[in-house]
Amino acid sequence: MGILQGKRILVAGVTMDSSIGFAVARAAQEEGAQVVISNFGRALSITRRIAGRLPEPAPVVELDVTDEEHLAALAERVGEHLDGLDGVVHSIAYGNPETTLGGKFLSAPWPDVAQALQVSTYSLKSLTTAALPLMGAGGSVVGLTFDATVAWPAYDWMGVAKAGLESCARYLARDLGGQGIRVNLVAAGPLQTMAAKAIPGYEHLESQWSDRAPLGWDQQDTAPTARAVVALLSDFFSATTGEIVHVDGGYHAMGA
Repeated sequence: MGILQGKRILVAGVTMDSSIGFAVARAAQEEGAQVVISNFGRALSITRRIAGRLPEPAPVVELDVTDEEHLAALAERVGEHLDGLDGVVHSIAYGNPETTLGGKFLSAPWPDVAQALQVSTYSLKSLTTAALPLMGAGGSVVGLTFDATVAWPAYDWMGVAKAGLESCARYLARDLGGQGIRVNLVAAGPLQTMAAKAIPGYEHLESQWSDRAPLGWDQQDTAPTARAVVALLSDFFSATTGEIVHVDGGYHAMGA
């Protein structure tokens, strides 16, 4: 019996089968969970196709985390497939690669920065509160970050957004603890997802990772990150909230 046996999980932000979100959905199903995934807009048709590549085909609901009507309807849409939620996975981030990433920190215009912050940071709160009507004590919210304690080459305003995401998770952990709901993040090393490939200059960051990480690092392998998310969704971490678990081969702990 898997560690998520009987759990009901929403994985928000699944686009490609190479994405971390897809790997989480697969690992959650393998551990016994019922899974619903989400996306929106033009990517929704892609998500519906790849949902069939999971161990069990997963229902897909439309959710744009910047659309108040979508957020208001989330509980009803998920409720068509599940009678509640035990876990929510936030696998959502976006910054315009032409203006907010790739060495354009000083020139990025506010409207594009605001969009990055809304999609990548504020949406953790938006998604969580939209899912709350379906959640109860013992519930778990897990988001994905990229270590925001330092400034990275090329990451620019997405690094700021991730710093905000990490702070947002702590405040959600504070405010939802009384309801028995945990909020944690997983900080993954660089993975060759579609989102990462869209960042100009990101290859310079990737190139040094495997040399400095004491355990080494496989940029193609999303499974270790997915398993960490699944562990935080499970009851194994029933007294852990406001935490950031690093899955990066140990890179974050090393000096020069």
